[in-house]
Amino acid sequence: MTSVFRAALGEDAFSRLHPMLQRRFDVRLGGEACVGTGVMTQIRRGPSWTVPFLQIGRMRNILIPDVGENVPFRIDNRPYLDPFGRETVTFVREYVIDGKRRRFDATMILSDGRVVDYLGTHQHLAVDLDLSVQDDGSLLLRSGAQRFHEGPVSFRFPMSLSGRATLRERFDDADGRFHIDLEVHNDRFGFLFGYRGSFVCEWMPAGPVPPRLLPLRHEPRV
Repeated sequence: MTSVFRAALGEDAFSRLHPMLQRRFDVRLGGEACVGTGVMTQIRRGPSWTVPFLQIGRMRNILIPDVGENVPFRIDNRPYLDPFGRETVTFVREYVIDGKRRRFDATMILSDGRVVDYLGTHQHLAVDLDLSVQDDGSLLLRSGAQRFHEGPVSFRFPMSLSGRATLRERFDDADGRFHIDLEVHNDRFGFLFGYRGSFVCEWMPAGPVPPRLLPLRHEPRV
């Protein structure tokens, strides 16, 4: 079975990723799962007026209001078949800062040749992802259109009220670590949130996903 990211990028682009990134983003059913552990060297947020916005996101594990340095974290990338028969990959990031446990929850599927990222504990936000491979073999990910789904309500979420994410992930042969850099910006208000850090990975055969990593609700609409 072809992984979500390999299918979205296509074989030519996927083969230009650093070999370690190829392995990491080839997580799939019948293949491998991946657990990363490392340190967020910096967690940042925008001005103080962004905190209420970030607090709303925190309630559903989408954004957080914290700042910190050298924060240990864990990321679980595990494939599973969701209730609608779609291969899904978890991107659950967890850490503790100032005694508070925090999570970013994301689950990704392939739809019409693109990766759709469901954000949060209830998959209320479905976000289109644009993927590209850089000259150094790193992966650049940019978020695009967003849709809100809740019960009978479904609409395209206005970007003036949301954020656009830019994420770059690379592998450094010198230190043998994956490096990640994320920034979220609002079109009108600028920088909202970001982090950078590095981690190492442990691979294991794909198997049952621990229930704590699964969304509380799955959304059939993309």
